[in-house]
Amino acid sequence: MFLRIGSALAFFAVALGALGAHALKEILSPERLLSFETGVRYHLLHALAIVITATLIHFGKKRGLVYAAWLFTAGIVLFSGSIYLLAMQDVWKSNLSYLGPVTPIGGVLFLAGWVMLFISTFQKPTAYHNAGKSAD
Repeated sequence: MFLRIGSALAFFAVALGALGAHALKEILSPERLLSFETGVRYHLLHALAIVITATLIHFGKKRGLVYAAWLFTAGIVLFSGSIYLLAMQDVWKSNLSYLGPVTPIGGVLFLAGWVMLFISTFQKPTAYHNAGKSAD
């Protein structure tokens, strides 16, 4: 499941990065474009973190890894999502400044995801791939 989530989020990060580099470059102020690019950078970085976490889960399920993947996912939605919306508010002619406090919450979720990834290194893996099958 997290491999699907991570790869889909990485796809959207690349697509949004291309949108920012081409179409939005003409309509956003330099400050808003820089913010948008920051959102894309953190989006892609954490989408890749989800893919790596999914791979680690595959080789030995640890509860901390699952939490880390969910925290990274929520962080992308809140951190990058709020940045994207805030960057576009002038284009959409709407005041979305109330989303400002959402961005640091997403950042805290990213940090929590990295902490959970670290904590998972102390957890014993649970073998489940061949559970119930004989070793022959």
